[in-house]
Amino acid sequence: HVPPQPKTMSLADNSTWKAVKPFLNGGLSGMGATCIIQPLDIVKVRLQLGATGGPISVASAIIKNEGFGTLYTGISAGLLRQATYTTARLGIHAKIVDFLLEQNKGAPLPLLQKAGAGLAAGGLGAIFGSPADLSLIRMQADGTLPAAERRNYTGVVHALSDIVKKDGVGGLFVGAPTTAVRAMALNCGMLAANDQAKEMMKENGVTGFTATVGASSIAGFFASFFSLPFDYVKTQLQKQKPKPDGTYQFKGFLDCVGQTMKAGGPMKFYTGFPTYYVRIAPHAMFTLIILDQINATQKAYGA
Repeated sequence: HVPPQPKTMSLADNSTWKAVKPFLNGGLSGMGATCIIQPLDIVKVRLQLGATGGPISVASAIIKNEGFGTLYTGISAGLLRQATYTTARLGIHAKIVDFLLEQNKGAPLPLLQKAGAGLAAGGLGAIFGSPADLSLIRMQADGTLPAAERRNYTGVVHALSDIVKKDGVGGLFVGAPTTAVRAMALNCGMLAANDQAKEMMKENGVTGFTATVGASSIAGFFASFFSLPFDYVKTQLQKQKPKPDGTYQFKGFLDCVGQTMKAGGPMKFYTGFPTYYVRIAPHAMFTLIILDQINATQKAYGA
């Protein structure tokens, strides 16, 4: 008589792994996407800060005048931002969606609930990612300043410590409300559109990798369209330096919106939309595609 063997618990049944998994997978997918997209982010920031010409001519000028490595300026801050912001937003989103599905007894979520999950995840995630986001903008904008005014950060740790030294811990959260609002708009567009598109594709018999790519490209467009006005204002607020009298050009979010409207009308907020779309849409796409692949691989291995 063979005694019954104790049932081995798979990693998928481990409560700690279940809790950590959506956050870990979210962070890894965001960091992978950032490594691919970083040069486009540099070009987007330079265009928003007044560089003339198209994306290709701006990129060529950066390589010619500052070297190819400049296109990866701020990669350390970019990866830290994904490790904080995307880890939090995708992890929180997965948890909210699981909770809502439970409440709906497994029925598909209505679009309004999907949008709410995206808004909440984006806002909460942005609070975690704000210091890294600020240091990334400062590092990328440095090359646009006159030589005497440049901060010459050597990396994200130098940027963060310099901000704390000059402006205190609160200085790390300059523009944080705007960053949060932008993140809410972006994640509402990206995550709700991705879930809705996947659902609609499944109803029409489109599944697997084709559905992942199709849904993520739709998500990329809505993420860009919803978030660019907030991104434009956020960039203006984060890169400003105090005037000789210690005051700033913009007093805050609403003041920046008002001055921008006065100077260029509503379309001013969509400055650099083609570049922003080419930067945001692929990042959203690669993040969602990598995330799906990580999840599929883990499922195949029982994790």
